[in-house]
Amino acid sequence: MVMLLYLRTYIKIHMLKRFASLLLLLLPTALFAQEVEKGGDQPEKRKRMSKPSRDFVMLQFTYEGWANKPDSVKTGGIGRGFNAYLCYDFPLKNSNFSFAAGVGIGTSNVYLDNQELSLYSATDSVARFLPETQSYKKYKLTTAYLEAPFELRFFGNKMNRNKGFKAAVGFRAGTLIGAHTKGKLDNNVVYKTNTRNHLENWRFATTARIGWGNFTLMGSYNLNKLFSEGEGPQITPYSLGICITGL
Repeated sequence: MVMLLYLRTYIKIHMLKRFASLLLLLLPTALFAQEVEKGGDQPEKRKRMSKPSRDFVMLQFTYEGWANKPDSVKTGGIGRGFNAYLCYDFPLKNSNFSFAAGVGIGTSNVYLDNQELSLYSATDSVARFLPETQSYKKYKLTTAYLEAPFELRFFGNKMNRNKGFKAAVGFRAGTLIGAHTKGKLDNNVVYKTNTRNHLENWRFATTARIGWGNFTLMGSYNLNKLFSEGEGPQITPYSLGICITGL
């Protein structure tokens, strides 16, 4: 009887020792798995935090118009423009706002109605809008600028700026890098004159955008004139259009 009790006690102690050893082996594994589980979503959270678009690229397709033009200047057709900018975005702490600065190219094409523009003449000290000397099918003034846009931006969805409401107000400064007049006849003969005479060498404009996701409506209004002071009509260019953003 005593021998039987001793044997039972020995078996219980031996099983407790094995259970304790097994527990000690499994405990580090369980703790490691728990740490992985707790920290497992951190990279994903960091990934989600760094994922948002910063509107690095802006492509703008615009209607180009002239404000304050005199009655003697007659525009026709649909003026067209295209702007392409690369911008760097600086988030303002953890808010929904950011500041952006960039660089790019802006172009403008404005069509005249039964007129031509004289910018290159040895006798004229000013730009002149004259009745057309040819039966042009199309006649336009094209300008191109190297520009730097600056924007204060608001994003409704700061976690993913490719979605949600967004708006921006800003300022744009540019220098004239090219200009020409171009007339096209019905027989596809083209008359083109490259000149920047009488045109203002700089343009400064206020800008605004509002929209949803990657698409916004945009507008700009020049703060200075198309022609240099005293060298042509005091026309103020403006633009209205669509802006596509991303990256």
